[in-house]
Amino acid sequence: MRGGHRDLGGIIVGARRIRTSVVVGGVVLGALGLAGCGGADVEGAPVERKAFGFRGETLVVDADDSELVLVPADVKDVEVTRQVDGWVVMGDGPAPVWKLEGGRLTLRVECDALVSDCRARHEVRVPRGVAVTVEDDNGDVTAEGFETALKVTSGNGTVTVRDAGGPLELRSENGDVQVEGATSKNVVARSENGEIRLALRAVPDRVEAVNANGDVAVELPGGDTRYAVEAGSANGEVRVDVPTDAGSGHGVRARSENGEVAVRSAN
Repeated sequence: MRGGHRDLGGIIVGARRIRTSVVVGGVVLGALGLAGCGGADVEGAPVERKAFGFRGETLVVDADDSELVLVPADVKDVEVTRQVDGWVVMGDGPAPVWKLEGGRLTLRVECDALVSDCRARHEVRVPRGVAVTVEDDNGDVTAEGFETALKVTSGNGTVTVRDAGGPLELRSENGDVQVEGATSKNVVARSENGEIRLALRAVPDRVEAVNANGDVAVELPGGDTRYAVEAGSANGEVRVDVPTDAGSGHGVRARSENGEVAVRSAN
């Protein structure tokens, strides 16, 4: 059921391809072969690597239908590792696309078929010191170890950021937003439908966590630090368990329209 490998510019691509049809009374039915297709196996797919020449200060990553992992690294170029797998019935694909033009890295896996299951995973190594903006339509995004500004927007997926030191602006239309071990001074997190969980290990200047439908939990360093906290929920319990002072220079705004809100100490 796995199709042959294709050679795209010297890069070998392995993918499952199914193109079956049955004509019944003049109507084409893409039915045969579906039972044995199974799901796309990205973890078992061939690994491809490519380096893109880059000398800018800001990188935009435009991704769709892919799990995306980003890390800063001691590299000169933007280095991408990808795995792609999938199958189609009555159509074409998966057709992977990766390109860097004008500071914009585009990552796609395209399937044009009546029925399909096409998936990808991309790991992007970014030169240290480069600020990153991620525009992701469908897939989880994980970023770890960035000391520069990081902005991530996901249409449908979980956004996870670990050990960040630069300013964070994170949003998911339909998924969780998670921050772990950050020392960032400014953190903005928004979700339309999912949980927001922020765990900071350094005292921030500003935290804003706003959710339309889901819980909000903000974990802050304790000790003698006092925070100017604005916390509320239109439909859910609200708990504030950190020292507060309305005049503090460390502001925290946590709100949910429909969910619990907790602002607590990490100690």
